[in-house]
Amino acid sequence: MNNHFKSIILQKTGATSLVEKELIQELWSGYGMIVRITLENADLESVVVKHVQLPRRNNHPRGWNSDIGHQRKLKSYEVETTWYQQYSRMSMARLPKCFAIERYQNEVLIVLEDLDKAGFPLRKHSVKWEDIDRCLEWLAKFHASYLGKVPDGLWYVGTYWHLDTRPQELEVLEDKALQRTASAIDEKLNSCTFKTFVHGDAKLANFCFSENGEVAGVDFQYVGGGCGMKDVAYFIGSCLNESDCERLELKILDTYFSHLHIALGEKNEALENEWRSLYRVAWADFHRFLKGWSPGHWKINSYSERITAEVIKNP
Repeated sequence: MNNHFKSIILQKTGATSLVEKELIQELWSGYGMIVRITLENADLESVVVKHVQLPRRNNHPRGWNSDIGHQRKLKSYEVETTWYQQYSRMSMARLPKCFAIERYQNEVLIVLEDLDKAGFPLRKHSVKWEDIDRCLEWLAKFHASYLGKVPDGLWYVGTYWHLDTRPQELEVLEDKALQRTASAIDEKLNSCTFKTFVHGDAKLANFCFSENGEVAGVDFQYVGGGCGMKDVAYFIGSCLNESDCERLELKILDTYFSHLHIALGEKNEALENEWRSLYRVAWADFHRFLKGWSPGHWKINSYSERITAEVIKNP
């Protein structure tokens, strides 16, 4: 990390010195890293820093190296900085506080609260129903916070798999029926009456858990406008097998909408009726991306194929 960024961290936290303690993860395709930094003589023991650097060479894990992909990633980091500067404080759902954002020589620094130290040290690779319930509650609070808001400076249509940003994956999609229907599916989601901000990458790996089961969300590169069912379907697909996805579908939706009405402070039946009807449409939308991007992916299963086939018949 360059000295300018180090000085910004010291200035914003009041620390006298810092140590780059731990590489938490590298950013996708070599666009930088997320690092835990310990602080000396500051109110905070540590912070988490997202350091965005342009890669020296394209290094996409699945070979999708293109200018389209590069521009999408660049915009995603612009969106994330705008998110923290203008919108994050409105969220009823728990997420990290942002202490500083700095741009310098084509690099970006985002200094965030260390959620481990804030009481959310657990990451889960498998879940119980109680964990799903808490994550659905988080999504409901998040969606309630931004219902009807205009995503100025964010993605106009949220999620990293949005059709307009994925022309290559659509072009190579071998499922021709899904390929032909992709635009109609996209339009159905985008034309919904009730819109909010979606997280856009609400997978299990982007939730941090406390010892008592509370959750906080991270990673806001693909936050933008849309139907909340996109987040719900994507989250469920990230943590349940196909039999549980089917067996628990009604319970999942009942639980989410119960939390949503509580977060809104009233029961909005029109919203619930519209969004319930779009759950499987949202599932088919992500399935379209996945089948073009990685045809052998573990998330492609008989449940996804079956409900997508239903959506294709009535897009």
